[in-house]
Amino acid sequence: MTGRSTRPGQAAALSWTTAPALSQATAPSPSQAAAPALNQATAPSPSQATTPALSQATAPSPNRATAPALSQTTTPALSQVTTPAQATSPLHLLIDRLAAGEKLTRTELACLLERREGEHRDYLFARAREIQHRVFGNKVYIRGLIEFTNYCKNNCYYCGIRRDNRSASRYRLTEEQILECCRAGYELGFRTFVLQGGEDPYFTDGRITGLVRAIKAGYPDCAVTLSIGEKDRASYEAYFAAGADRYLLRHETANDGHYGKLHPAELSLRRRMECLRDLKDIGFQTGAGFMVGSPGQTMDCILDDLEFLRDFEPEMVGIGPFIPHHDTPFAACAAGTLELTVYLLGLVRLMLPRVLLPATTALGTISPGGREQGILAGANVVMPNLSPGDVREKYLLYDNKICTGNEAAECLDQLRQAMSSIGYEVAVDRGDAPGHSKTEGSEL
Repeated sequence: MTGRSTRPGQAAALSWTTAPALSQATAPSPSQAAAPALNQATAPSPSQATTPALSQATAPSPNRATAPALSQTTTPALSQVTTPAQATSPLHLLIDRLAAGEKLTRTELACLLERREGEHRDYLFARAREIQHRVFGNKVYIRGLIEFTNYCKNNCYYCGIRRDNRSASRYRLTEEQILECCRAGYELGFRTFVLQGGEDPYFTDGRITGLVRAIKAGYPDCAVTLSIGEKDRASYEAYFAAGADRYLLRHETANDGHYGKLHPAELSLRRRMECLRDLKDIGFQTGAGFMVGSPGQTMDCILDDLEFLRDFEPEMVGIGPFIPHHDTPFAACAAGTLELTVYLLGLVRLMLPRVLLPATTALGTISPGGREQGILAGANVVMPNLSPGDVREKYLLYDNKICTGNEAAECLDQLRQAMSSIGYEVAVDRGDAPGHSKTEGSEL
């Protein structure tokens, strides 16, 4: 699919089709794809958008067989968290096959997405928790997030720090400020620091490698994760040589047509995938991921994402709901849902048992208990904010981002209590992907 909207706005809503019975499931040919071609979707300008606010969204009709909102579900008792699930339906057997490492067909994955109501959803979450506990125990790994620049040369249609947002209050942290964040985080117990920022030309390869070396010199038992966008392979190699351990680069969508709906023409899915392959080849613990409910997303888009993640096998996967920002072309578009996001977290846990899977800030933004719901669906990473308090509200990729409370690193005791209340403990170590530990004797 190749068509691109000449003016970004609200694209076609996520469409769901009725999956065939499991006994009849066959992989559809491209011409039989369930979702409409993205180049057929007419995106009205933001001023024409009529999508209701998230609070006004109504549930789809029963024949779409979607699960109820998570606000209507209850958190399972702690005794249920690791109780082995028992298959009672053909769909449960599909989930069991996925949990056993089988590669499901596209149509079978579509069945799991279509029929995610009550007992099927609960069964999937139970199996996801079994795998989560088998590989990682009840540990939740913490990363100290340092949002060190909100300057960005790109103009992604969904992002609040996009180049053309003249209302954004821009900032850059100095090396001294960044190292102070690390010092405070280390005292709190953090052993991974995530340097995240826009694609800011000021931060040259020399500045980034200098930062990485300084952090590693001061905190040699800590991991450094970078999340600073698309770079040349030589730049990635320089970061790795300086001591960076991990790199997060969400692919956002694995569907080329959909990618064109979300980004200006100078950005391409081909280039994004090339960067991800370079990162993995160099030796980084590599993170990919996508938004749930982004404008123009269809079931085919989500299936493309799941198949890409399955085949690419990243060490980390970041999945969060799309949330609009008021100063972007998608300001009037509806947000993604907590319900579908956590369901996809469960699916990814089954597909990639050893993956590091964050319960994102965006989950906590759309629901007060969203992060806990993500953990109970199979996630095992949270990223409290170590950034200086006076800049946290300036790094706004989307509206209403939570910057205080359990999201703040200084409230780590509250986070421990929240995790303990659902049967988990906050782990104080690097929390590397299995097989990638650089610390002698480290379990992970």
